Amino acid sequence: MILEPLGPLHTLHPGDVVCAERGDRLETLLGSCVAIVLTDPRRTIGAMCHIVHASRAVVGVAETGAYAEVALDTMYALLRERGIDPTQCQAYVYGGGNMFPGLFTTAHVGERNARWALDALAQDGVRVLFHDLGGPSYRRLSWTVGPDAPQVAVVPV
Repeated sequence: MILEPLGPLHTLHPGDVVCAERGDRLETLLGSCVAIVLTDPRRTIGAMCHIVHASRAVVGVAETGAYAEVALDTMYALLRERGIDPTQCQAYVYGGGNMFPGLFTTAHVGERNARWALDALAQDGVRVLFHDLGGPSYRRLSWTVGPDAPQVAVVPV
């Protein structure tokens, strides 16, 4: 059996947004941050973002992909550049953990990030195929753009 060579590895850090081709690998580590993965139904193109803040950028602070609205808008623009209508994409959403469960039992930043992501995708008409959100653990997320779903591993604290 001949294995297809894997494409380049894109490691996303907080605030990063990337759009990639079939065979490219996307990876990130999440705590309270949220990653949204978007892909066209044929799985030829994939995009991922690493959202840090569900809130809007503060006036006077550079708007980066760390802010949810900027990240999602950037993903949509990158997909459109490749001829993909974002509203026809399918999504996976991960992260939103409570990294300080001893301090915060409700209304923690991870919960706000997760809620924002699900609400924004629903508002835009993007179907979420799967989400893995909340809890007190870090998650290592990896996906090779193609037919398989992203893989998530819990990272012990």
